[in-house]
Amino acid sequence: MGRDPIKRQVRQSTTTADYRPVLKQAMQSHQAGDLDTAERLYGEVLELRAGQPDAMHYLGVLCHQRGRSDEGVRLIEAALKITPGHPDAHNNLGNIHKECRRLADAERCYRKALACGPQHYNAQNNLAVVLEAQERLEEAFEAYAKLLQQAPKFAQGYYLMGMFLRSHAQSREHVEQSVECFRTAYELDARNVRALESLGMSLYALQRFDEAAQVYRDWLARDPDHPVPRHMLAACGGAQAPLRAADDYVREVFDAFADSFDEQLLKNLSYRAPQVLAEALNAILLGAVGDLHILDAGCGTGLCAPLLRPYARHLVGVDLSGGMVDKARLRGGYDELEVAELTAYLQAHPDAYDVVVSADTLVYFGELREVLAAAHAALRPGGWLAFTVEVAQGEDDRVELSPSGRYQHTRRYVERVVAATGFSRLSIGTDTLRKEGGQPVMGWVVLAQRSGGADS
Repeated sequence: MGRDPIKRQVRQSTTTADYRPVLKQAMQSHQAGDLDTAERLYGEVLELRAGQPDAMHYLGVLCHQRGRSDEGVRLIEAALKITPGHPDAHNNLGNIHKECRRLADAERCYRKALACGPQHYNAQNNLAVVLEAQERLEEAFEAYAKLLQQAPKFAQGYYLMGMFLRSHAQSREHVEQSVECFRTAYELDARNVRALESLGMSLYALQRFDEAAQVYRDWLARDPDHPVPRHMLAACGGAQAPLRAADDYVREVFDAFADSFDEQLLKNLSYRAPQVLAEALNAILLGAVGDLHILDAGCGTGLCAPLLRPYARHLVGVDLSGGMVDKARLRGGYDELEVAELTAYLQAHPDAYDVVVSADTLVYFGELREVLAAAHAALRPGGWLAFTVEVAQGEDDRVELSPSGRYQHTRRYVERVVAATGFSRLSIGTDTLRKEGGQPVMGWVVLAQRSGGADS
């Protein structure tokens, strides 16, 4: 592809060759995930038939998948000038805007898609999501309700309505309604295991503890090797809590979550752990702009990258979920990205980093001693560790697994383990990390320094 594909694509074609078999092959390669082949074949279609709108539309989607979102927007907009009544193209253009956090632009595209195709339930679903993201909750509820009316067999619609009802619950009745939505979502699509996990969490929130545990026991009876019900059964008190979440649980949850992770954060605009840590670090890193080797430990889709990049000479991201790392690679900002278990990665990189940052990753560790010792060893003398964990109330030294599947730690526990792993300076504050069920989730914001630097 040249540097300006649209100019090349609007040239008049001088060939009469049939482009349709090539377009079909390109779409098949695209659906199979072979983006290199698909991009080449879409280009061939546009050589055979300049301005062919389907090729421009799908090439635009592909460009966004490869991190070239602005190019993707231009291509789909060019396609829509030729076929302005194409609801799929309006919907996919909206998806690019949504994932780039341009919510008003996304809403406008979804409404155009619905004007062209009133029964386009994917556009209706996406419209509900962006209305919720803009905190227009009454409109969002009406949009979700219309979606279920339009597509009564659409399992994901019931799942999303259940999440909406629980996230914005104003009464016990709303949480009870979420239970029915999650049950229906799973009945319609037994592959939607997130609906089962959410069903258990809603039942627990209603203090229907035995029913919550039974959901996970039934799930384990059907699929005894599945890591999610094993972990969640322990989280709701039905089995002994492990010292930390198992690797297969974390990988399963976040690989499945990767495609919708940023969308879920859009729906929960109060998620702010990356910003909280960046603000805490700012005071101690002001003089080190562009000088530091930084590790984003548990990088997820890369939300911390733009916040850490100004301080970094070399920025590395590591995550156990390959799906999340793929999304971080598309987002950009890192010099290196690795798929690895965090403790093992830290142990394999002694004295490598000036700063190790971990936003909402250690919430999947109950016992913190091993991972903090590994972080201490991975830091250079004088280096800083910054992390968040969720608050467990109380003055005692305690860690507990909460019904969300995440661990919570008391302040005394954090202070003891940080000191025991060799850090010399310690600062612990509190802040809101996110909202859950409409309520703030409080976290410890921890800064700890390895001794030996000039400021120690």
